[in-house]
Amino acid sequence: MTPRILLVDDEPAFRTLCAQWLEAEGYQLETGADLNELRGKLQQFDADLILLDLSLPPRFDPRHTLAALPQFIDRPVIILTGHGERELALEALSQGAWDFLAKPIDPDMLAVVVRRALTKHQLVRELNSLRQSRKPPLASLIGASPSMENIRALVQRIAPTDVRVLVTGPSGTGKEVISRAIHDLSQRAQGPFISVHCGAIPAELLESELFGHTRGAFTGADKARDGLLKLADGGTLFLDEIGEMPLAMQVKLLRVLQEGSFYPVGGRSLETIDVRVVSATNASLPDKVSRGEFREDLYYRIKGVTIETRPLDERPEDIPLLVGHFLELQARGQPPLRPDTEAFNWFIHRSWPGNVRELKSALDSVAAIARGGVIRLEDIALLYPDAKPGPAPAAAGDSLEAQVRALEIALITEALARHDNNRTHAAQALGLSRQGLLKKIERYGL
Repeated sequence: MTPRILLVDDEPAFRTLCAQWLEAEGYQLETGADLNELRGKLQQFDADLILLDLSLPPRFDPRHTLAALPQFIDRPVIILTGHGERELALEALSQGAWDFLAKPIDPDMLAVVVRRALTKHQLVRELNSLRQSRKPPLASLIGASPSMENIRALVQRIAPTDVRVLVTGPSGTGKEVISRAIHDLSQRAQGPFISVHCGAIPAELLESELFGHTRGAFTGADKARDGLLKLADGGTLFLDEIGEMPLAMQVKLLRVLQEGSFYPVGGRSLETIDVRVVSATNASLPDKVSRGEFREDLYYRIKGVTIETRPLDERPEDIPLLVGHFLELQARGQPPLRPDTEAFNWFIHRSWPGNVRELKSALDSVAAIARGGVIRLEDIALLYPDAKPGPAPAAAGDSLEAQVRALEIALITEALARHDNNRTHAAQALGLSRQGLLKKIERYGL
C-alpha cells in the first residue's frame, strides 16, 4: 500500500509546497491546520506518519501541542520546528516523537527522514507480527519461577502421549492456558479443543450439552444436535471446574471414560468417540471425595498426571514477564507500552488474590489511561488511589532467592524496554557486561 502521511501546519503555502515534495516521492497526503483537524482527519485517514508543527492555532503555544503529543505516537511523529524551538523539540523526542526538522525544511532531508521513519515503523510492525505467529505452544506458559519451569517440563513430556491430565490450583492461575498448551503440543493438535465449564451449565442442560440429543428427545428439541463430546472427537475435551459437576452427571461421564461410547439424550444408537480428557479444578477433589461430593472412581479416572499451579503471590519473579507479555498482546503490532521503574515495582510488590487474571485486568485498565507510551505510578493511582512506590519488588515473606530473582528480572526487563531491546545499551545501564546480561536473559527465559 502507498504510505499515508498527515501534514499539520498552519501555513497554507508551506503545506502546499511540502505536499508537492512528498507526493513527488510517491506518498499519499492529507493536510490540516490545527490539532482539531488532526484528530478529525485521523478518524478517516489512517496515517502511517504525522508531520506536526509545534506552533498551531488558536493558541500558538508549543507546549499545548506537546501536551497532546501522546495521543498520536502510536505511529511515527516528526516535529517541525522554528529556530527558537530546539529545546521543545528535544522534549518532544523524550515524549515519543520520532525526530524533528528545523524550518526552513530541506526537501532532500525531509525525504530521508520520512523514508527512515516509515521503514523502521513497518519493520517493527512486521517483527511483532512475526513474533506472534512463530510463538511455540510453550511460549504461552509465561514465567521464570521454579514452579513454572516444572510445569513446562511436565507439559513437554506428557503432551505427546494420551494420558489424562488434571490441572489443579487457584482461580486465575492459567489452568486453561496449560490445558491448551498440552493440546497444541499433542498428536491431536490438528483436532478440536472443546472447553466445557462444568459449573456454568445448569444441571438439567449439562447432559444434553455433553451428549447431544435426538429430535423430539424433550420439549423444544425440534432437531437432532451433536453434543460437545462428539464435537471433541479426534481432539481434546477440556472439563473446566470438574469439581462442580453434579453427581448424576459424574456417573454418565465415568462410562464415557471407561468405554469411549455414549447414547445421546433420547437416542438408541451408540456413539463412539476418541477424545483426550484434560480436567481442571480449583477445589480439592480428595476432600470432595471424602465428603461424598465427588465420585472416587471418577477421580482416579481423570487424575492421570496432576499438574498443580501456584498462586501468583508465591512466584513474584513471574510478574515482570507476565506484565511484558500482556503489554505486547495489547500493542497489536504497535510499540508496546512500558512501565517505568516505580510502576514496575508496584505491579511486583502488590498482592494479586485474583492471580494472573487479576493482573491482566489491572494492566488492561491502566494501559487504557497511560500516556506517552509509558505507564507511570500516577496513572496507576488514578485507578488505585492507594498506589505508592513499593519498597522492594517482592512480597513480604518470600525467600531471599525468590526476591533476588524477582528484582533481577524486573530490572532487566525494564532496562530492555527502555532501550528498545538493545542488549548492549541495557547492559551498560545495568552495569553488566553484555555477556553477563545474555547469561541472565537465558537463565530467566526472557
